[in-house]
Order: sequence, then C-alpha cells, then structure tokens
Amino acid sequence: MLHRITLHLARSKQFPEGSPRYGYDITAPLDRHGHLDQEEWGAKRDLCRVRRFWADEGERRGVLVHRPGGAGGATWMIDYNQGRPGDEEAGYHLHQHRFAEGEYITIEDDDGKPHTFQVVAVIPAEVGNPGGQR
Repeated sequence: MLHRITLHLARSKQFPEGSPRYGYDITAPLDRHGHLDQEEWGAKRDLCRVRRFWADEGERRGVLVHRPGGAGGATWMIDYNQGRPGDEEAGYHLHQHRFAEGEYITIEDDDGKPHTFQVVAVIPAEVGNPGGQR
C-alpha cells in the first residue's frame, strides 16, 4: 500500500532541536511492518514521488528508485532528473529501516554528505493525488 512519509531534519550540531524546514515528503509502498516494499514499488513506481524541501533553497521534486548494487544487493535512491546522472541522493540502508513515526532515516545529499531525518508522519497516500503533493 502506498504511504505518504514525512521526514524532518533530526537533531545535529547545527540544529540542536532538529528542523521542520528541512526534509522530505515521500510517497512509497510499505509492507505491513513499515519497510519499503520492492515488489509493490515495481508495480507502482510511477506513483513513488519525492518532494525535498530545504529551507530557503526551495523545493526539488524527484522519484524514488531502486537500483542494483550497494549493501544488501540494492540501493534505494531519490533521483531528481533521470536523464542526468549525478543528482541522486542515496538512502543509507533504507531496505532495513522501518518507516514509522519516531524512527530515524539517513539520506546522503547529492554531494555525498549524510543527513539524519526523523519520520514525523506516515499516512496512506491518496489514490487521486499521487504523492499526496499539493
């Protein structure tokens, strides 16, 4: 089932309280345990969208992709321009993480710098509004 997952920047040296001004809205299929569902992703990949919001930098929109290689035999990534390599952001062991409120997820930006995010919401995605995006 597709879910809309909201991530906010977790606590760090630069942001001791974290920050809701930095994060992601991700539409992705989750299994009953809250893990990314690769099989359902394969059937619904066109609906697996990502909106990155980054304070004053504005938004970036992309897609959730699953590529061979990496830890566990595959890597989940956010791809902002599928026609241009090098702008992807890789998730750190996303195949192992549970997407549930309060859990933490690490995503590397396109420069390879890791950022930790807290899952602040997981809700069923609206079928008529892919990505639950406005």
